[in-house]
Amino acid sequence: MDKNIAVLGTGANGSVISSDLIGAGLDITMIDMWAEHVEAMRANGLTITSNKDDDINIPVNAYHLSDVCTFREKFDVVLLVSKAYDAGWLAKFIEPHLAEDGVVVGIQNAMTAENIAEVVGVERTVGHVVELASQLFDPGVVHRSTSKNHTWHGVGTFDPSQERHVELITELCRHNGQVEVIDDILSAKWMKLIVNAMVMGSMAVLGGTPEQVLQQNGPEFAARARKWFLQAGEEALAVGQTLDYKVVPVFGLKPEDVTNTNSLLETLLDKILADIGPGPVNTSLQDLMKGRQCETSLIQGLVAEECGKMGRPAPVCEGITELTRRIHAGELEPGPANLELAGW
Repeated sequence: MDKNIAVLGTGANGSVISSDLIGAGLDITMIDMWAEHVEAMRANGLTITSNKDDDINIPVNAYHLSDVCTFREKFDVVLLVSKAYDAGWLAKFIEPHLAEDGVVVGIQNAMTAENIAEVVGVERTVGHVVELASQLFDPGVVHRSTSKNHTWHGVGTFDPSQERHVELITELCRHNGQVEVIDDILSAKWMKLIVNAMVMGSMAVLGGTPEQVLQQNGPEFAARARKWFLQAGEEALAVGQTLDYKVVPVFGLKPEDVTNTNSLLETLLDKILADIGPGPVNTSLQDLMKGRQCETSLIQGLVAEECGKMGRPAPVCEGITELTRRIHAGELEPGPANLELAGW
């Protein structure tokens, strides 16, 4: 493939995606803001460990943000694999280095696709949803939690001008996992947000992996936590329907799995827990452990905000957002006791 491709934001998921593209023989420019990670990759290559796939170490072309101003060639494709709250400014940052007919693909949580399009032009982006879990604690070394067989990408347009990019992005994503072209990609992104509302910030404030939260605190705690997760999903589902997002299959589910069912949220929750397995530390908990801002305000916080506009209560999503704020402020520690603080 004769394309100039960058992965902007090569944290955990960005590094995993980069490694698969490089392994497929593509020339990938990796750009990241964590200086130690960039230097470690330059010195020792990128190491990807996994419990399911073979561990690998590959040489990479890794660059600091400050290096980008020296680039002479513009990118045909930029895979933007950043935190959701960094998507807007990074899109603005990379836009001068994007080819006129190039494309930026936002591969992150939350509803970032339209925001990116506002920056680089709607005709130079495409919608995307991903199911991929990985962990990055030591620079240059990433642990992949979901195998290629359980990594899933949804690609689709939300404007006719984007159709020309779909085949290329689908081809690229296929190196990393399964790919589906989604007719209603913005609804698919909201479906992912519903799942994240159930398991991301909520699991993080409880301070554990799925196994630790749901298996090591006793059956009574597990039952309460699961009801809490599902209630967060109920709030996200309700507000999404008010915003006219449709229920569409994601993560490889079939239409019959998500339509005409009274157990939609249970299906989504059980699917994500099965795919990621019992051991991963999710990205929000990783952020809290590192003292970093996590994406809760753009997931549960967004649900609570939209519910507020409608005069609809969202006590669980609002509570998770507030607990996350207090943890980031140093007022609380992640842990099981936070479930009782949340009123559950």
